[in-house]
Amino acid sequence: MILSTIDSKQPFQPEYVPVIRELIHFLKNGLGKNLHSLYLYGSVARKTAVPGRSGVDIVVVTHRGFEDQRATLVNTIKWRFQKAYPYVKTLSFKTALVGDVASLDSIFSWGFLLRHCSVCVHGENLQECFGDFEPSWEIAKHWNNDLEDWLAVYRHRIGRADKPEAQISAQKVIAKKLLRASYSLVIPQDKNWFDDPVDCGRQFLKYHPEKQLEVERLGMLLQLERAVPKRSVVGLLDSYGDWLLKQYKRTEFKIG
Repeated sequence: MILSTIDSKQPFQPEYVPVIRELIHFLKNGLGKNLHSLYLYGSVARKTAVPGRSGVDIVVVTHRGFEDQRATLVNTIKWRFQKAYPYVKTLSFKTALVGDVASLDSIFSWGFLLRHCSVCVHGENLQECFGDFEPSWEIAKHWNNDLEDWLAVYRHRIGRADKPEAQISAQKVIAKKLLRASYSLVIPQDKNWFDDPVDCGRQFLKYHPEKQLEVERLGMLLQLERAVPKRSVVGLLDSYGDWLLKQYKRTEFKIG
C-alpha cells in the first residue's frame, strides 16, 4: 500500500493563514539567503487544527547552520506570536541542512516527514526528491527509536512541575507521543499510517484490545485541561512505557 500525501492545494484554515504568512515573513527576514525552504507539519498542515488547542509546527531548511542566531530568532518569533495570536498554543521548530535532508541516510526521517506529513510553504520543495513510501517497520522504528528518552524526560518534567499549566502541557505531549508510538508498533500488520493520536490509539486497539484501559487513560491525558495526580501519570508512564519498549525490542528481534 502506498501512503497518501497531504493535499497542498487544499487551503489552510482561515485562522491560521495570517499566522503562516507572518511566520514566513519573519524567517525570510531573519535568515536571508541562508533560508532554503519552509514546511508545515502536524494539524495545521492537515487542516485539522483547533484554535486554542493546536500548535504550529514548522521545518526550517537552511543552506548552512545558524546556531549562533537560532535561539534569538526563535525566541523573538515566539514572543511576538504569543501576543499577536494567543489561540496558537505552541510554536515548534525543527531545523535541518538541505544537504542532510536530501541524503539517502535521511530517507526514513526527513524524507518521510516531508513527503507524507508536511506541506511546503516557501522555497524549493524537497518533497519532490522522494517517491511515495509504503508503511513499514523501518519507518515505525525510526520514528520511535527515541521513545525511552522521551519517557525519562517527561517523567522528570511531570514529577518536577510546580504549576498546573506545566504539568498539563507535559501530560499532553507525552500522551500524544505514546499513542503514536503504540500505533507504530502495529504498522507491519496494519499496513497504514495515522498521524492523529486518537486515531492511532483506536487502530492500535484492534491488535491489542487488552490495552484498552491504558489507551483510554492516555486519551484522557491528551484531552484534559487539568492536572492529573502526578503519581497516576508517572505510574502510567512507567507501566505502559515499559511494556511498549519491550514490544519494540521483540518486534525488532523478529523483523530486524
